[in-house]
Order: sequence, then structure tokens, then C-alpha cells
Amino acid sequence: MDKIIVNGPCTLEGSVRISKAKNAYLPILSAVLLSEKRITLNEIPNLRDINTMLTLLGNLGVGIERKGSSVVLDPSTLNSHEATYDLVKTMRASIFTLGPILTRLHKAKVSLPGGCAIGTRPIDLHLTNLEKMGAKITLEGGYVYAETDGPLKGAHLVLAFPSVGATENLMMAAVYAKGKTIIENAALEPEIDDLANFLNAMGAKISGIGTKKIEIEGVKSLNEVEYTAIGDRIEAATYIMAALATKSNVRVEGFNPHHLEFVIDELKRMGADIEVGSDFVQVKKSELEACRIDTAPFPGFPTDVQAQMMALVTQVKGSSIITEHIFENRFMHVPELNRLGASIELKGNTAIVEGQRELKGAPVMCTDLRASAALIIAALASSGETEISRIYHLDRGYDNLANKLMSLGAKLERVSE
Repeated sequence: MDKIIVNGPCTLEGSVRISKAKNAYLPILSAVLLSEKRITLNEIPNLRDINTMLTLLGNLGVGIERKGSSVVLDPSTLNSHEATYDLVKTMRASIFTLGPILTRLHKAKVSLPGGCAIGTRPIDLHLTNLEKMGAKITLEGGYVYAETDGPLKGAHLVLAFPSVGATENLMMAAVYAKGKTIIENAALEPEIDDLANFLNAMGAKISGIGTKKIEIEGVKSLNEVEYTAIGDRIEAATYIMAALATKSNVRVEGFNPHHLEFVIDELKRMGADIEVGSDFVQVKKSELEACRIDTAPFPGFPTDVQAQMMALVTQVKGSSIITEHIFENRFMHVPELNRLGASIELKGNTAIVEGQRELKGAPVMCTDLRASAALIIAALASSGETEISRIYHLDRGYDNLANKLMSLGAKLERVSE
């Protein structure tokens, strides 16, 4: 098992290119199952979740050919309707295969998903709305069994909560549904827009992209397509906050800053000197003051950036208040940050963070994907050696993180235990 050792404090300098978004490519890879034509996806990030999804597609019968950072997929050979537990137990995104398999083959057996232990994240919105489209669904032995008598039927679906996963799964399921499907209170995350654009590039008929009301007119077939996903806004936010926590000058490029508009605006209110371009931000050495953050669905402050923000505000003037509204168990990084010298007090779903703390290196342990990123940021701002273990969590969502940070001048190494 690998670990990362950081010798801080570090000052970063230079530019870093953001990889394509994990949270865009996972549903796009699932959407491949809808087609019977060859699909080429470019600039695939080398991430554990992406590789797990490719393995799952291969097990379902999809032909896979890697060409550098591109992947050519042939879903015409799909020969299984079952996503088994041994593959999906580590990856929440496995549930994305349910809609595409069901609408194409009229039956699906998908294991209940795994992933980070940050909350229950129920899939009831997926299942109840698929039932409204005509699916018969049962849960047994840790699996979702779904079947239909012929094509799914278009329906008017109103989500009780703007769930990203449910919006994406239902949108994919509706591609072959008979008639029109309307999804109201749809999630607004940029990765949903990217999935819709990919589906339309294949010949789907989706309108209302970027709004809370998405309409899908069912089609009978899809086309061959080549596609490249958007840059990873969460990875970009992580490097922006690493630069600010270390009072560094760093250019973060290869993503759409509009996808981080709320975060960037909040950082500017805190005093951050950030120049925003069309596909980059330039972070300059800044003195920041405390903030009050409430996580919310897009376009609000992302829950996936909450941990990184918490690491950052240990270094700013004043006491910050961070409230988590999306997941009930997303403060597992707090004890680890406190081990480094942070002063963070939890009161229910709110963390009170004392700023301008002198952090000192210590052994710490990753507990989930974004918590791991918070520990990296804190370690860069700490004096002495920080040993970060269980970094397999990082490998789920950060492509080549150690080398990217070293290219910016960070004093760290990745070693095998």
C-alpha cells in the first residue's frame, strides 16, 4: 500500500493542467452501453474509478481498445445485463449502468453500490422514477433487479431532491423510452450538461440542458461518436486552495472557471487575488480572512470542495464556520486535520475552524477521496514531515497528483509501504 510523504512548508510556483472530470466520464462511460456503434473517448484520466468502470464494461461484453489516453469502445458486443458486486463494491458510480442496461436490454441486475463512506446516499430516487417509466423493480441479496415488458415509457418525473445521480440515470434510461420524458427539479451540475451533450452527439434528443427541466424525446438508435469530457472542476478547486494555503503563485488551467464561479467568488470575498480567464485561473499570493460556508447543490458551494476549504481556512485570519448540508458523515477529515495542529470543533453538521494555526507534520490517514485532498493541502502548509497513508482514496479521483504537485515545487514523494 502506497503512502505520500510531504516535507513542508512548501511554496508552489508554475502552472498545472487539470485532467478531464471523473464525475463527467463515469456517467458517459455508462452511457456507452446505450449504443451499438463504436465510441471514442479522449483524454481519459488514469483513475481507479475510471479503470474499474472500464473493467465493468468489459465484463458486460463491451470491446475496449486503449490508444494512448483515448479509449475506443465497441458496445455492439454487449452480452450481459449484470453488474456484479465484486466490481462495483468500491464505486458509487456503478448505479449509472442501471438505466442504460435496462432501457437497451429490458432487464438489468446491478449490485447496490459502494464508494466513499460519507453517508447513505440512497438510490430511491433512481428506482421510484424508473418504476414510473414502467420498470418492475425488486431488491434482493444486495442487488437491484429491474425488467420491463418492451421499451420504457416516457413519463413526467419530479425529483424530490435535485440528485445528480438520479438525473443522469433517468436521462440515460429515457433515451430509448417511448415518447417524451420530462425530468423536473433536475440537478444543475456541469457534469449533467456534459452527459447530455454526449448523448446528443450520439443522436439522442435532449433539450433544456442547463435548466431544472430536462426533456428527452425517445429515439430508436444512436450514432458513432468521438467525444472529450470537460475539465475537472473539483480537481481545479483543490489546486487553487493548495496555492492559497501555501501563499503561492499558481496558474490552474484546462477547465471552465464558470463551473467554479461560486467558489471563486467566495475566495475573492475572503481576499484571494485570483485572475479568471476563459479556461484558467491565475492564483497569486494572498492574505485571506475567515468565511462562512454552507454546502449546496450546484450552483452553490460543492460538498466535494468542503474538506479542501476546511484545510485552507486553518491558515486564514479569524474563525470560519463550515456547514455540511449534503452528506451526514462528511467530517471524517476533522480528527486528522486536528492531528496536524488544526483547531476544529464540530457541532452537529457544522465545523468551527480557528484560523492562522501553525500546523506541524504528523502521521495521518485518508478516510475518503476529498478528505485525502484536504490532508495534502494541510501537509503542504505544515512544518516538518507529514506521512499520509491509505492514499488509494486519492487514486479514485486525482490523476497523477504527486507528480503534478512536484512539478509545482512541492517537496513530497510517493512511496510503497
